[in-house]
Amino acid sequence: MRRSDRPRCWPAYAVAGLFLGYAAGKAVFAAQDRLGFPGGPPVPASEAASYFMDAATAQWLAAASGVAGAGVVLLTVLPLGRRVPGRLMLLVLAGMAAAVVGGGIIMAVDGFIGIGVGWQWHHGLLGIAVIVLFLETIRSYAASTGRHRFVGGQAGP
Repeated sequence: MRRSDRPRCWPAYAVAGLFLGYAAGKAVFAAQDRLGFPGGPPVPASEAASYFMDAATAQWLAAASGVAGAGVVLLTVLPLGRRVPGRLMLLVLAGMAAAVVGGGIIMAVDGFIGIGVGWQWHHGLLGIAVIVLFLETIRSYAASTGRHRFVGGQAGP
């Protein structure tokens, strides 16, 4: 199989779309001063009082993190992203991977086994899909920039 210097862009575009969908959902809930995510499990009103900040502020910050995440993921396939030092980009992607994989695992385990959060089986499938797409985005970035030796590949000629 022939390797290309050109990255596979579609996983990054799909993840960016998911991050923007997350941000849009959080913005809707921020405007309503509610916690949770549209289509996800409901958050009881009593739980909102236990947070350190009001629901709207928390949701606006989450929306901003979704937009920032989409921007970082798009940098993996855009020429502008090639100017970012590779180790820095991989470090940022590794930090994002911890959050994405953690959230995806929670969605999947709760969706299929049930741990009390309230996700359903279709949320579990989405969690698994997000994990796979994000890891493929990292792999594609590393392979296309010659940085695959940092993510488990071999340095070669």
